[in-house]
Amino acid sequence: MIKNILKESLKKGQTVFGPFCKMQDPAIVEIAALSGFDFVIIDMEHGPYSIESAQNMVRAAEARGITPVVRVTENSETLILRTLDIGVRCIQVPQICTKADADKLVKALKFYPKGERGMCRYVRAAEYTNIGPQNHFGKANDSVISIIHIEGMEGINNLSEIVKVDGIDVIFLGPYDLSQSCGVPGEVDHPKVVNAMKEAVEVAQKYGKSVGTFTESPQKAKMWKDIGVQYISYAVDVGIVMNAFKDITAQLND
Repeated sequence: MIKNILKESLKKGQTVFGPFCKMQDPAIVEIAALSGFDFVIIDMEHGPYSIESAQNMVRAAEARGITPVVRVTENSETLILRTLDIGVRCIQVPQICTKADADKLVKALKFYPKGERGMCRYVRAAEYTNIGPQNHFGKANDSVISIIHIEGMEGINNLSEIVKVDGIDVIFLGPYDLSQSCGVPGEVDHPKVVNAMKEAVEVAQKYGKSVGTFTESPQKAKMWKDIGVQYISYAVDVGIVMNAFKDITAQLND
C-alpha cells in the first residue's frame, strides 16, 4: 500500500503546507507539487468536484508525489466511503461540533474492529483487487488520516471531549466560520477568533493531536507555525491565481 507521507510527517513533528484546490484541472495539482507544497486539499465542500473529478486529481497528486487530501461536503457515511474507495488516505470533514460527530466519523472511516466502514476490494483503494483482502482490510485503518474541522464555538467548547476520540488525527481550526460563530463574520484576525483558536491549540496538543488551520499570508502561516500548528493550509488556488494576475496587470498598466 502507498505510504501516508503526510501522516508520517505530522508524527515526526514536522510542519506541512498546502493549498485548497477548487480548479478541476489536474494540472493545478501538478503545479502545486512542482512548486514544493506538501499536500493539496481537493475541496468538495466549496468546490465543484464530483467523486469522478476528485479521483483524477488524486491520481495527479500521486503521480507527482504530493499528498492528496479531500475535504468532503459533510460527515456522511456514504460520502466518506466513496471518497476512501477512490484511494484517498487523508480525509477532511467539516462541522465537527460534538464527540458524537467525531465518533460517527471514525465509525465510517475505519474497518472492524475500530469502525464499520463498508468492505469492498473491487475499488481503487485496493488497487482493483491487486492488494489482497488481508492487507487492504487489515492495514487500511493505519494508513488513513482523519482531519476534523472545528468551525464554531460549539466545537471549541466541546473540544476537550472530541480530542479523546481514538481515530481523530488532526484538529483543523476554520477561522472564517469561527469568526461568524464569534459574532465577527470575516474578521479572522479579531481577538475573539485568535484567542479561541490559541486555546484550542493548547487543548489539542495536551491530548497529542496535531493542529491545522487556514492562512492567507506567509506572515500568518509563520505565526501559527510558531504557536505549534503543523498542518497549514495556505490560501486557495483561485485566489493565488487572482492575486498573481492582478499584480501583473497592475504593473503592466503602471
